[in-house]
Amino acid sequence: MHIVFAASECVPFAKTGGLADVVGALPPHLVKLGHEVTVYLPLYARVRPHIKGEWKYAARSITIPFTYYNRFVGVVDGGKRDGVQYYFVDCPELFDRQELYGIRGGDYPDNAERFGLFCRAVLEATKLLGVPQVFHVHDWQTALIPIYLRTVYAADPMLNHAGVVLTIHNAGYQGKFPPSTTEQLLFPWDLFTLDKVEQFNDFNFLKGGLVYSDVLTTVSRKYAEEIQTAEFGERLDSVLRGRAADLRGILNGVDYAQWDPATDGNLAAHYTPENLAGKQECRADLLHAFGLEKVAASTPVIGIVSRFATQKGFDLVEQIAAKLSDRDVAVVALGSGEPVYEKFFRDWAFWNKGNVAAQIRYDDALAHKIEAGADMFLMPSKYEPCGLNQIYSLKYGTVPVVRATGGLDDTIEEWNAEQGTGTGFKFYGYEAADLLAAIDRALDAFQNKKAWKRLMRNGMARNYSWEQPAREYAAVYEEVARRRVS
Repeated sequence: MHIVFAASECVPFAKTGGLADVVGALPPHLVKLGHEVTVYLPLYARVRPHIKGEWKYAARSITIPFTYYNRFVGVVDGGKRDGVQYYFVDCPELFDRQELYGIRGGDYPDNAERFGLFCRAVLEATKLLGVPQVFHVHDWQTALIPIYLRTVYAADPMLNHAGVVLTIHNAGYQGKFPPSTTEQLLFPWDLFTLDKVEQFNDFNFLKGGLVYSDVLTTVSRKYAEEIQTAEFGERLDSVLRGRAADLRGILNGVDYAQWDPATDGNLAAHYTPENLAGKQECRADLLHAFGLEKVAASTPVIGIVSRFATQKGFDLVEQIAAKLSDRDVAVVALGSGEPVYEKFFRDWAFWNKGNVAAQIRYDDALAHKIEAGADMFLMPSKYEPCGLNQIYSLKYGTVPVVRATGGLDDTIEEWNAEQGTGTGFKFYGYEAADLLAAIDRALDAFQNKKAWKRLMRNGMARNYSWEQPAREYAAVYEEVARRRVS
């Protein structure tokens, strides 16, 4: 089967979050299952260095119409990697920018035009380069593809049998634009209704994609349930409940070629479940990197690697910071994001220089060092569609302390000291006291070194590779293809 992925980011070309990891990792596993996979991406400025040698155009000029003008795009052949064909949509005036979605403090004002053009360019390009049985589109940036297919392109004999799977990586980001977007992107005005793309007088890209796609997926079983509720559905819960029969929760996998303490080139020492000695060297290296060399060997180290945002639960961390500082614990944090939380981490570190340290940036090598060198990893998210760091932590024997939401709930099992089962510590209510109680349970468990090693090894034994999710996605594609030909 031929599957076309259309996405706004993909490792190693362009990344702002977990979407890029999924689009980078899933296609090669589908190829291993015997499928043909093509990935389309915008040709951002940061993509250009990845195109080696002279550019080869698979399509020189594709016309994309707008209300009063046309734009002309090329499709650059990115070649094959791990059996996956990559194409890049080249429109310099819209994509040749340093950032993907906007500059700090706001989105680009022409994002509707940018991603509307990208979606239509993908459809036109496939008519030249190969129409798939199934389009797999991701988040709001490519959610117009199913809308175009079932409206503007509904009578196109080359495209009208293609199915669409839409994956929701985070329902909080929807692509909301003014009503005039309908006309700008050449959609019929009867599309701008409550049962289609209109929501609170906005043209909502994601909502339209939910309505017109054949099957919807999201990135964990629990999140598929949560987004059908008012608390987590971001005001799309009624639409998602209406599509419940077509909604699947498929847990993201991780790339263990990049995240394995036995082979990770970023670490001071390697270690395995059978020989954990190297983890102590990694801990010493981590504390040195953060200037906390004086932390005692008996003091547990809590690691944080995150975007600093309210969604990630840092309002709860701020509420318990003083009490946590009174305990025998060290904290290292890496990340950036909302200014209020960047300031919180700076202040917390300033007033607790011996036990708290923060670096306000992202550094991939340092993220690996935290996963390996910390004893515990903190993820108190308000909501978390899937989460990857808790899965990395399991592999590195770094015990997760998480809120039981989305993929965090699916992947972490509460530690039971009597039975020796479980992989971490969870709390349920979104309250500071609940978070502190979960951390205290972890700190108590840390005192029993034999039991703690059992807990570490439990996590390291879990397997969250892409093999099983790839098979689940392949089954979804086959279901969609059957629907379209029947």
